[in-house]
Amino acid sequence: MTEILSAPLVVEFPFTRSLGPVQSAFLTGLRERTVLGVRTDDGRVLVPPVEYDPVTANELRSLVRVAPTGTVTSWAWNPSPRRGQPLGTPFAWVLVRLDGADTALLHVLDAPGPDAVRTGMRVRIRWAATRTGAITDIACLEPYDGEPETAEPVPHDGEFADPVTGITVPARLDYVHTPGRAQSAYLKALEDRRTVGERCPACRKVYVPPRGACPTCGIATAEQVEVGPRGTVTTFCIVNIKAKNLDIDVPYVYAHIALDGADLALHGRIAGIPYDEVRMGLRVEPVWAEGARHVDHYRPTGEPDADYDTYKELV
Repeated sequence: MTEILSAPLVVEFPFTRSLGPVQSAFLTGLRERTVLGVRTDDGRVLVPPVEYDPVTANELRSLVRVAPTGTVTSWAWNPSPRRGQPLGTPFAWVLVRLDGADTALLHVLDAPGPDAVRTGMRVRIRWAATRTGAITDIACLEPYDGEPETAEPVPHDGEFADPVTGITVPARLDYVHTPGRAQSAYLKALEDRRTVGERCPACRKVYVPPRGACPTCGIATAEQVEVGPRGTVTTFCIVNIKAKNLDIDVPYVYAHIALDGADLALHGRIAGIPYDEVRMGLRVEPVWAEGARHVDHYRPTGEPDADYDTYKELV
């Protein structure tokens, strides 16, 4: 029986967006220790501010300054902080309605334990020592027993020196992946520089990588079939943007490759040929990464191109 594999995986990419006048003013204001909201058509003050009225859909530009003090409206205790969260010690996630606002802001409350947190408690902002124009300029909220610093919202023109006009936020997901019986067998075969799929007992199609079941017939697959190692480029794209931490010069070609004997194309990088000479029907073979358990790229075999009719069902 094939050993079932398991491994930690990380999916991470930077999310970059430009800011309009409202969000720019809000984030720049945080850098300057100023919390801004926006007034809606019916007079409510929204914090964080939005660019369009949630009721009328009209554009909103009437900014107001609210207090850095407020009231907790709801909360949940986090006993085990994770990587990248605002505090390294246990804390409470809270919704806090800042004085002068009509909506609540989500942030963290620095408290010694869940018994110290309650709905209705008064809090204030603790500003970060170094501020760059991001929500993290609010280091956290902390208990507060004083009077509101600003009881009513104060009109603000949203003008600051050197405004923040864009942000880049890393998005990351850490998880443990267990590929299951079929894909574990596929990965184990790669250690021997072989590629195996599984054949459907009904339609007889061979799927690579195997899925453990036929996606067409909906029945389990178990018969292993070795395919390749050569194959045919069915379609491809030219990559012109260099990925972070990927030591490959651009432009390069990423393609769908139908290995001989397979009824599903897998993807891989094409090298050993100028990027502008890659074409549909190109016959390729794998080049294995030195000391690794995977194919580094595919290169041309020198064979004549495959006839379109032989792979058109896999495009």
